[in-house]
Amino acid sequence: MEALKHECGIAMIRLRKPLKYYKEKYGSCFYGLNKLYLLMEKQHNRGQEGAGLGCIKLNSTPGNEYIFRERALGSGAIQEIFANVKKEIGNEIASKHDEELPFAGEVYIGHLRYSTTGKSGISYVHPFLRRNNWKSRNMLLCGNFNMTNVEEIFESIVSQGQHPRIYSDTVLLLEQLGHELDKEHQKMYDKLHANGLDGIKLTREIEDTIDITNILKQPSKIWDGGFVICGAIGSGDMFALRDSHGIRPAFYYYDDEIVVVASERPVIQTTMNVGIEEVKELAPGSAITVNRAGNIHITDVLGEGKNEKCSFERIYFSRGSDADIYTERKSLGRELAPAILKSVNYDLDHTVASFIPNTAEVAYIGMIEGLEDYQRSLQIKEIESLDRTSPDYYNNLEKILKSRLRIEKIAIKDIKLRTFIAEGDSRNDLAAHVYDVTYGMIEPKVDNLVVIDDSIVRGTTLKQSIIRILDRLKPKKIVIVSSSPQVRYPDYYGIDMSRMGEFAAFRAAMALLKERGMADVIDSVYKKCKAQQNLPKEMVVNYVTDIYAPFTDDEISKKIAEMLTPSGTNAEVEIIYQSIEGLHKAIPNHHGDWYFSGNYPTPGGNKMVNQAFINYYEGNPNLRC
Repeated sequence: MEALKHECGIAMIRLRKPLKYYKEKYGSCFYGLNKLYLLMEKQHNRGQEGAGLGCIKLNSTPGNEYIFRERALGSGAIQEIFANVKKEIGNEIASKHDEELPFAGEVYIGHLRYSTTGKSGISYVHPFLRRNNWKSRNMLLCGNFNMTNVEEIFESIVSQGQHPRIYSDTVLLLEQLGHELDKEHQKMYDKLHANGLDGIKLTREIEDTIDITNILKQPSKIWDGGFVICGAIGSGDMFALRDSHGIRPAFYYYDDEIVVVASERPVIQTTMNVGIEEVKELAPGSAITVNRAGNIHITDVLGEGKNEKCSFERIYFSRGSDADIYTERKSLGRELAPAILKSVNYDLDHTVASFIPNTAEVAYIGMIEGLEDYQRSLQIKEIESLDRTSPDYYNNLEKILKSRLRIEKIAIKDIKLRTFIAEGDSRNDLAAHVYDVTYGMIEPKVDNLVVIDDSIVRGTTLKQSIIRILDRLKPKKIVIVSSSPQVRYPDYYGIDMSRMGEFAAFRAAMALLKERGMADVIDSVYKKCKAQQNLPKEMVVNYVTDIYAPFTDDEISKKIAEMLTPSGTNAEVEIIYQSIEGLHKAIPNHHGDWYFSGNYPTPGGNKMVNQAFINYYEGNPNLRC
């Protein structure tokens, strides 16, 4: 019910034939650019702080530009950058042939940005560009990632004698990879020159034979985080490298005309009009590379580690049109049915089920199916117990078969009210009207109202508006259901959830510790975290788990419900969260659950969660780690 900032989105295209081929077959030399637009627009949900695109033209003549880039800020950035591209192309149409036009190239990189570091502005919008007078030393770079050891990467670069201009993980990666590109270039130059090549022939040989995986291997060894790092060099090579745990997603498709890489599978399916089996997942630790000649290689660069593919990606961020994700979200809803039945005392005749917001609709379908399974089992027992000789047999049978779950659209998002002009209680009153309700579906003081959401993280929207508006209907009980487990720990791999105090589960656990005279646990966790501050990340233990250890999941859920229920609420309010066991049953192939369990997939996560708790304890809760 409260929007989380998403991860970034990536889109890459490599055309495998000359531009004139696409002009003849598809009527435009901008076939690749048009496909890039579709890939980016259909991933718009992944980043609305900014967007950028880069283009490389393979066969431009000296004296003419061959790398083009356009970036913009804001939720309308995609439209803005493509409008600017169209304008630039239009300005040159009269004086240039199609294949000489700006942004008419064979390599395209697109990026959608959400900041996870607190740094914003056009200078932080991808793709980043490294310039050089040799084509094969230029580099465009973008990614969906967050590194947990930026300081370590920074120190490594500085120790080599480099002087980075900006303290940013993307800039540091660009400097790292650029340095490796220079080294590889120089190594090849020395070898080829010793064999008698020189001038243009030597340069062309480097461009044709440089192995991009050699550039990726050394720098990536030090990277700690979740990432899909994408780039291209000026002579035409393109690459995408995924972290060894598969934390961040990447998919690809290719045929004899094109290579496509994106963050989401259905985006590629729709854009290229291909079946699910034709889109492949990039294996964790592997890189897909396309060289200047258009040859494709899948190479194991980092090795495939333990499966820690992000489960929150499946619950919340990814497009629900993906076949597997759709099934998984339905399963999440189905897994909640037993807890819901218990909460309403198995009284489905007096229970109305709904969902808020629309992103929870698929989990809602699964929840309904789970409740229907229970109802059907009751109907079978009732039918079996009927007296077939009774004159009322068919009337009783009909009554049983007519029994249905009460499924309604209870809450509707009305308008985006401007609450910034109000203060205090008047602001909360305005917030309570963001949604409207459907009247007449609830029998006052008799019916239970069950509403499912995909996640309940902070709980602010619940407290300020949702519970208030649902209570207007006068249900006997309001049951709020989360298809994800309790979010207890920050993320450090590309989703903007980095501050401890934001989480309803954390606030609830802290409140319980104080209420039950266990404040010493809080002090103990602080001392343990503080004692590890200067240890190497590989030696750090996540001691924040001790905050939750004394309590059951149900105890924390009850405390969350108590804290989020507004004063004056008449209905009983209960909050039900998905269990971690239910999560893994519903999403069996994505084991990454650190948000819920505290089991971070890399050492850097443990170090940063401890620092987040230190910040909270020391009175700096809004500091990002």
